[in-house]
Amino acid sequence: MSRSKSPRVKEIKRPQKGVSETLYFDNEDAVRRVFGPAQDNATVLEAELNIRLEAPGGGVIVLTSADRGMRMEAIRVLKDLYERASQNLPIDPAIAKAACVMGREGQYSGGDDVIRVPRGAAFQGRTAGQKAYIRALNNEADYDLIFGVGPAGTGKTLLAVAYGAAQLVLGNIERLVITRPAVEAGERLGFLPGDLTEKIDPYLLPIWDSLREAMGQRAMEKLREEGKIEVAPLAFMRGRTLNRAFVICDEAQNATGPQMRMVLTRLGEGSRMVITGDPTQTDLPAREPSGLAQALKILDGVPRISVNPFTRKDVVRHDLVAMIVEAYERADQAKGQ
Repeated sequence: MSRSKSPRVKEIKRPQKGVSETLYFDNEDAVRRVFGPAQDNATVLEAELNIRLEAPGGGVIVLTSADRGMRMEAIRVLKDLYERASQNLPIDPAIAKAACVMGREGQYSGGDDVIRVPRGAAFQGRTAGQKAYIRALNNEADYDLIFGVGPAGTGKTLLAVAYGAAQLVLGNIERLVITRPAVEAGERLGFLPGDLTEKIDPYLLPIWDSLREAMGQRAMEKLREEGKIEVAPLAFMRGRTLNRAFVICDEAQNATGPQMRMVLTRLGEGSRMVITGDPTQTDLPAREPSGLAQALKILDGVPRISVNPFTRKDVVRHDLVAMIVEAYERADQAKGQ
């Protein structure tokens, strides 16, 4: 009679003494938000920080790692995310990953790198570039003109629109004016159907998308009907003085030198302005220099102006976007050799 084999029992490895840290937080709901639905955020944190995380309940987080340095870094990141959750700021896997990257660079959250839109969304800088940009936006005392310059996907437009929307809802400004050049990116306006308004609407869709994300569809439509939000092509700015307004000139790399000079001089009493764009992505004719690049050189050293450069490290749109930007940068460098 053969003896049946007993089932194998998988050995559970217990953490060695001194390789676990227990963190205690007052807000259990905030801890759940840090971990995310189905622990999506925790999965990202474990992969990025090479740790194991458990949340047994009661506002407790247990993290395990044999590397003490990694444990200390994880503690700082978890506290940073907990602070974010306690302020009702959104946390998703992308934000969790960004927090790990910022932690490795020694950058953590501060009270001046958050934009809150009343009854709308809240935005916090995910990268060093975004944090510096938001600080400049929030610094009304020192900066009236702010440049956000860099590649696509870095949040230049969204953060500027969110700040402007917040100021409008708070009553700190009377109007939010957003403009961009209606320059064909390979298409011709004349071949598009409809009147002039219908022809230029496709160029303004990204602005409306950003407004919708910042304040919601209903609030956006209400303020638009009241004339407090204006989105228009750059050509419509000529001859105007914009008082008590927050002005955003988006895609400014497609403005000519005279157009850029024109929009910069629209700034009126009690107004501030943000200029966003990527000098490497101009759709102007080959012999037409970008007004954005010219303005950055001409205004260098002028007081009350903040220039905030973004790089591919600040891309938060999609992981692939950063790789695409890097690939094109390498190609541009190869052409220059």
